[in-house]
Amino acid sequence: MKNFVFLFCMAFLASCASVRPYSANSVPPVPDYSKKSCWAALPTEKDNADKTPDPKLEDLQDDAPVDVFFLHPTLFFGEGKVGWNAAMDDDKVNNKVDESTILFQASAFNGTGKVYAPRYRQANYRCFFNEDTASARLALELAYSDIKSSFEYFLKNYNQNRPIILAAHSQGTVHAKRLLKEYFDDKPLGRRLVVAYLVGWPIRKEEFKTISPCETPEQTSCFCTWRSFKYGHTPTDVRLGDEIAVTNPLTWKMDGQYATKSLNEGMLGRKFGPVLPQRADAHAVNGILWVHKPKFPGSFFFRRKNYHIADFNLFYMNLRNDAKRREGYFWKG
Repeated sequence: MKNFVFLFCMAFLASCASVRPYSANSVPPVPDYSKKSCWAALPTEKDNADKTPDPKLEDLQDDAPVDVFFLHPTLFFGEGKVGWNAAMDDDKVNNKVDESTILFQASAFNGTGKVYAPRYRQANYRCFFNEDTASARLALELAYSDIKSSFEYFLKNYNQNRPIILAAHSQGTVHAKRLLKEYFDDKPLGRRLVVAYLVGWPIRKEEFKTISPCETPEQTSCFCTWRSFKYGHTPTDVRLGDEIAVTNPLTWKMDGQYATKSLNEGMLGRKFGPVLPQRADAHAVNGILWVHKPKFPGSFFFRRKNYHIADFNLFYMNLRNDAKRREGYFWKG
C-alpha cells in the first residue's frame, strides 16, 4: 500500500498542473503487442504477476486452465515525458506499473489463471479532473485503442479458446467495461467469460445486456464491482445510488448485509506480504463499499477517507480465492 499512497500524492500534484490541448502530433508511437516489452505480465515471462505474498501460496500459471486478462489503473501523472498519454517506453511509468498494480493486484490471479497484462498508452490522471473534456476524451479513446489491439492479439496468439477472467481497476475498469460490451455482452465470447472484476469505477446494475452482477459466490459469467471508502463517509464527488452495483468482497453477495472482518481471509498492507487476516470489514451502502479503517504497520499515517488505492489490497486473499472458486463452478456449469 506504500507504493499506492506515494502514487496518489503524485497524482494530486499532477492534477494541479496545466497541460496543452490534446494534439495528434504529440501522440506516442503505437505499441506492437508481438513484442514482450509491450506486456507488463505474460505467463511465459518472469514478472511481478508471478509473485505471492506468502510462501504457502503458489504460482500455478504453468498448468492453469483459464486465462486472466488484467487492465491496470492510471499510473501516469505527467512527470517525465508530459502529455495526455504515457509512452510505451517511459521507464518511470512502467516501473510504477510493475511495482504497484502488477505486484499488488494482478498477482492475486496467479493461483487460478495465466496472467496477461498489457502495457498501454494510458491516459494521464488529469483526464478525470481536467476541464478540457474534449482532450480527455481523446486521450481515453487512444488508451482504449491499445486495449482493443492487445486483446485481439491475445485472442489470436495466446488464448486458444480458453475461458477468460477479465480483471481491472480504475482507468483499467473504464476500458474493461467497454471491452465487455464490444466483445462479450450478447456475443459468442460471453460463453467463455468466467467472471469480470470491474473494480474502482461505478458500474450500473443494468450496464450490460446479458452480463449481470454476481449475486452469489457460485455464479459465473457475471461481474463483481466495488469502490472502497472509510466507514460512514459519503463522498460528494463520485456517482452514488441504488442503480450502482456493489459486490461485498467478503461474502460475494449483493444483499447489502454487513460483513465482519472475521470473514476477511487476508489483506495486504504497505508491503507485499505477509497477508494480514481479519483486518477489514465491508458493508455496501448507496453504491459504494464502506470499510472501517484497518490496522496494519504504518496505518496511523493512512488517513484518507477514500480507499480507492486499496480496493484490491483490502480483500486480496478473498479475491484470490474467489477467482479459483468461480473457475471451478465454471467447469461444472
